[in-house]
Amino acid sequence: MENLLGLLRLRVIRGVNLAIRDSSSSDPYVIVRMGKQKLRTRVIKKNLNPEWNEDMTLSVSDPIFPVKIMVYDRDWFSRDDKMGDAFFYIDSFLEAVKFQKQLGGLPEGAVIMKIQASRENCLSEESKIVWHKGKIIQNMFLKFQKVECGEVELQLEWIDVSGFLSMEDGGVVY
Repeated sequence: MENLLGLLRLRVIRGVNLAIRDSSSSDPYVIVRMGKQKLRTRVIKKNLNPEWNEDMTLSVSDPIFPVKIMVYDRDWFSRDDKMGDAFFYIDSFLEAVKFQKQLGGLPEGAVIMKIQASRENCLSEESKIVWHKGKIIQNMFLKFQKVECGEVELQLEWIDVSGFLSMEDGGVVY
């Protein structure tokens, strides 16, 4: 892939209090989109609090694109029903990766950055970017927009394959 900056490993951990779209439950799955990339989890039948624990990897060429999370209810004889959607940007996460590269080693569990929930993001609570087992990890809960209920728990990890976050002239090389 041309201009590859790195890889974003995204773990779709679980859904919480998802909306009912069938008679008493739903058969949810998640679609993750970034730019032209589209990935999908497996369907979990009859569950409003599904646990996917699925790792997905997105190629990052242009970090300005948001990562979009969409949850659907699988219907076998009609169009799948939308259960909710949310989005996030990875710019703060990449800033934390760059900051860690500048500092070098960090103590286990060190909080590199905190991101507050606000009207400008879909976070349902504060999200911390931490140094964990030699990696930068961000855990987040995203609240779905324009739907009666539901959240999704995710974890991010950066895989630097191109030296993108190496320092040159005091700035990030894009």
